[in-house]
Amino acid sequence: MKRLFCCISLWTIIRKCIKLKHMSKSKEIVDIQNQKDTRNIDIDKVGVKNIKYPITVLDKSRGRQHTVASINMYVNLPHQFKGTHMSRFIEILNEFRGQIDIKNFSIILTELKKYLDADSAHMEIEFPYFMEKEAPVSKSKGLMEYKCCLYGSVKKTKDLMVEVMVPITTVCPCSKEISEHGAHNQRGEVRVRVRFKKFVWIEDIIKLVEDSASSDVYSVLKRADEKYVTEKAFDNPMFVEDVVRTVASKLSADNNITWFSVDAENFESIHNHSAYAYVERSKR
Repeated sequence: MKRLFCCISLWTIIRKCIKLKHMSKSKEIVDIQNQKDTRNIDIDKVGVKNIKYPITVLDKSRGRQHTVASINMYVNLPHQFKGTHMSRFIEILNEFRGQIDIKNFSIILTELKKYLDADSAHMEIEFPYFMEKEAPVSKSKGLMEYKCCLYGSVKKTKDLMVEVMVPITTVCPCSKEISEHGAHNQRGEVRVRVRFKKFVWIEDIIKLVEDSASSDVYSVLKRADEKYVTEKAFDNPMFVEDVVRTVASKLSADNNITWFSVDAENFESIHNHSAYAYVERSKR
């Protein structure tokens, strides 16, 4: 009898557990994001930032290059909705894993816009790009890193912009003119942003900028290389104004480029400030 009572008690507990489990499954989870907001304010961009993610970049000499990017993703949010669905941004990235590159940029944005039922979608992908570069005399090889970024948006129309940061060396023309011995020189950085009709190679932008400076920068230099680079820069002194004008002239002559901006910053070696210049032009 005692054994039978124990069995009945155990069965009662099991039935209660099953019932509670069923009730928890059948209970609907509230979607807070879709609830109404009464402040009547549209949000232009809402989303996620600083996602570290592997991407593929088209490489002119090797076909493809794998790198790790920092990604920002946004959509607009109409005034009547309380919030967006943050997890869906990551789901879109996972869906295009291994295919995140400049050619698929607009496709990813279109899917993002559709998945979040938005009127506009935006994405920014910042990544290091590496190129093997030979020293000018010894031909010693080393890897150079260039900071790059892709900016894209899809609204009623599509927009894509490529940004490349290129380190350079400049020699001051004024210092060379007034000094009896040498001239002050410094490292600088040139940032180029372009919109284009068809396609643009990162390598071509880098070469265009490096050819527009007093000298380019290398990761490996032997003594003979250092002599060559120093003398080359000294024979080609340039202000930041000279750099941006030279780069702008070359971009203006490229029929594939529809819009560009270029800025140059010299990290001055004898001043407690940087020198800066900026040019922006639309060719449409």
